[in-house]
Amino acid sequence: MATAELVAETPVTAEVAELVARSRAAQQQIENATQEQVDTWIKGMVYAVCKPGMDEEIARETVEETQLGNYEGKFKKISVKTRATLMDIIHDKSVGVIEEDRERNLVKIAKPVGVIGALSPSTNPEATPVIKAISAVKGRNSIIICPHPRAKFINAKICNLMRDALVKMGAPADLVIPIEQPSVEKTNEVMKQCDRILATGGTPMVKAAYSSGTPALGVGVGNAVITVDDTADLDDAAAKILLSKTLDYAASCSSDNAVILLDAIYDKMLAKLQEKGGYIIEGEDKTKLQNAIWEDGEHINAKVVAQSPQFIADYAGFTIPEGTNFFIVPETGHGKEHPFSGEKMTVTMALYRAKDLDEAIELTNAIQAYQGQGHSCGIYSQSDENIMKLAMHTKTSRVMVNQPQSASNSGNLWNGMRQTFSLGCGSWGGNATNNNVTWRDLINETWVSKPLPEHKKIPSDEELFGKDIIELVG
Repeated sequence: MATAELVAETPVTAEVAELVARSRAAQQQIENATQEQVDTWIKGMVYAVCKPGMDEEIARETVEETQLGNYEGKFKKISVKTRATLMDIIHDKSVGVIEEDRERNLVKIAKPVGVIGALSPSTNPEATPVIKAISAVKGRNSIIICPHPRAKFINAKICNLMRDALVKMGAPADLVIPIEQPSVEKTNEVMKQCDRILATGGTPMVKAAYSSGTPALGVGVGNAVITVDDTADLDDAAAKILLSKTLDYAASCSSDNAVILLDAIYDKMLAKLQEKGGYIIEGEDKTKLQNAIWEDGEHINAKVVAQSPQFIADYAGFTIPEGTNFFIVPETGHGKEHPFSGEKMTVTMALYRAKDLDEAIELTNAIQAYQGQGHSCGIYSQSDENIMKLAMHTKTSRVMVNQPQSASNSGNLWNGMRQTFSLGCGSWGGNATNNNVTWRDLINETWVSKPLPEHKKIPSDEELFGKDIIELVG
């Protein structure tokens, strides 16, 4: 925590110090809470925001304030994703002894971290505060949520609903505190003064989290690459790519940014994507779209993020046919000179052609070496050999098989992935973890080690090293 001298430096430092003090006092009140209490609290926190009527209100107000995404996408997140996340963790043991390893005679005890400082992005401001808050409280922590300024009102509303629910259940309201008038300076100060940072947002904020001096769990850049091989169910693949590419107008960094079609099914699959409302953008329109998405050829233009196809077409200055759901941009290159190979945050997907799976793997790695390495990729295939080959030879934390990427890699009812909106990308993405980050990442663990009933014995050199090593090295 900040020293007294540091707290006195600026009004922002003092303001944040007061919030952190409140948060810490609330956390200390629940430090010895029971599992039953913790699970009751997180149930109430979720129900307060996802109950019938309130979920519709939050979805509507989120779109009105942020002008990002659409009502249907926001509703699914606040109504379905929050329930699914609660269901995913509600039976986890997070208090007291949480694991025993009898073979090694070890016992692991969960302990709270303290005050969690959480960043909430403008693209997912409806469910992110809820999911991060229940993960924090599940581990008997408190949380301070720093929203993007574009989503400050909906963040405050959601946090206040959870605070009211906590009070009704006999818990301190200050287990959840929103930054009501956010700024970069305040967010940086929260990150300095809290005990652990849970960072979801743009690259600058994640980098700031890592350089704050506080232990941080950050996420890397998304740029999902999807391969469709010659064994895939093409109708199923087309339907799921449509869902993933258009969910909440591609507000998620997990949206399909590039799709690779193998030669054998290229024409047939492209036709199916067009039937789903995919509109091919080439020539002069491709240049116009590029200039609309990237302000300087590198940084994404916030004005077109998570907007409808019609809005983007009007903004860029080209016409599209009625029924257009997403844009298909044929591409061959990758890297800075080919911006469509990177993350787009719009209903735009780059389309690549590969002669076989080996070339698709090479393309995936090349595209994600530019942006998105370590995050996720996917494949539509009925071949376990192809699925495992892609998984073995790509630098990725997640391979989603026959699933809509943006609705799946953070967990969904149809898979076993942990439910979250914080996707670690490992060393490939500059992150400390590959995990789908949940409450288990927001606790300390005390290991109790007792002597083994029978001591381990170091085997003979011949058994341990083998004759070949002894002769070769000796």
